[in-house]
Amino acid sequence: MSADKHLQSWQERFEMAEAMQPLLGKLYRNQGVEVVVYGKPLLNASTIEIIKSHRLVRRHVGNKLRLRESFPFVQALSKLAVKHCKVDIGKLAVNYWREHSDESQIEAYMADALSVGLNHGDDTPARDVVLYGFGRIGRLLARLLIERTGKSNKLCLRAIVLRGGKKGDLEKRASLLRRDSVHGPFNGSVEVDEENNAIIANGTYIQIIYANSPDQVDYTKYGIKDALIVDNTGIWKDEDGLGLHLKSPGAKKVLLTAPAKGAIKNIVFGVNENDILEEDMIVSAASCTTNAITPVLKAVNDKYGIENGHVETIHSYTNDQNLIDNYHSAERRGRSAPLNMVITETGAAKAVAKALPVLEGKLTGNAIRVPTPNVSMAIISANLNSETNRDELNEYLKDVALQSDLQNQIDFTESTEIVSSDLVGSRYAGVVDSQATIADGKRAILYVWYDNEFGYSCQVVGVMQKMLGLTTLSLPTSE
Repeated sequence: MSADKHLQSWQERFEMAEAMQPLLGKLYRNQGVEVVVYGKPLLNASTIEIIKSHRLVRRHVGNKLRLRESFPFVQALSKLAVKHCKVDIGKLAVNYWREHSDESQIEAYMADALSVGLNHGDDTPARDVVLYGFGRIGRLLARLLIERTGKSNKLCLRAIVLRGGKKGDLEKRASLLRRDSVHGPFNGSVEVDEENNAIIANGTYIQIIYANSPDQVDYTKYGIKDALIVDNTGIWKDEDGLGLHLKSPGAKKVLLTAPAKGAIKNIVFGVNENDILEEDMIVSAASCTTNAITPVLKAVNDKYGIENGHVETIHSYTNDQNLIDNYHSAERRGRSAPLNMVITETGAAKAVAKALPVLEGKLTGNAIRVPTPNVSMAIISANLNSETNRDELNEYLKDVALQSDLQNQIDFTESTEIVSSDLVGSRYAGVVDSQATIADGKRAILYVWYDNEFGYSCQVVGVMQKMLGLTTLSLPTSE
């Protein structure tokens, strides 16, 4: 291909991506339909991101997906009354072109493949959400909720509750939402309403409320009712502490973004979210590590059975550690986080059993905090009940990542060059690094990357939706 033809090909792809953008926007804003390409979201995606998502299809099926092959599927989707679904046009297009040579049957094919999503969730009312705390997870949850802004949105961020309230606090909070050293700038506009103590982000009006205790807020004063309070402070972890939220008028349910103590259910979305009952007022979304490893462990146990195993977590440092050597109540955590690897405890391995009881008592775990600000890795060493090998295990996990009910939790990479910073912004609970897999007989070692901030926050949003009865279908359905 000549240089001119390369440029012409690029121009055609660019124009096709530009033509796709308004259709993608309308599908979400008007119908609540999130379009993805093999799990890669196209909501608010740039033209370059749309093009790259199509090139990445090669990793899954051996060939890239051309935009001219997928564009007719976006057009057909825009004509259907599909509501409140996640639709993978990449999978739909690849499956279609395997059996067809022209576009004549695309609309009929789409109507059949997406029939279960017709008018899905139309009668479900929008629900109020309050973020209690605005640290790393709180701000990422805000970003995820704000990107869903639109008249079809059912998950409405109404308020953020903070301690303090000193002069200049509101502008500083808004600034931390605008700019993030790890995840980059906020995709949109953030304004401050000093008079009414609010932040307006992409048209979403967010009331800022100051309180020193969960039971000191009257949410009804701000028009908030039956709200889900998402506690991401990590201060209260048991039923007595988290139950204080329920004493505030306007609060109905509580979700903790950390492992809970006592009888509170620890939920890993995609694994045991169906354990959430209507009468459950307090639920935990477990930890980032538990969310990363549990789906993979479930997949492995379902096929091979796990006799026992150990999970070693190589975890980025967190705000709980010190920047420089100083006193800390926990062992070793007083040493400088950016300068040291720090061995510490993790309850993630044992916590797996709360979401996956079949593994109770079978796993041990430990953690090493390392000098990176985000993205961690879990090394799972397992003794299996049946034999396998590296190629077979990888092929199975690849299929799970593409086709199973865990396709939104598990990603799979075959790259020989991937490193931790490449996974910043990953929306999956965990990413299996197939090039590092070791398997021989009944012994297997798996390396699972995870964005311990953003990937976990995406899992939290799933639990939020389940607690509020807001179901999102993933189409096409897994085979």
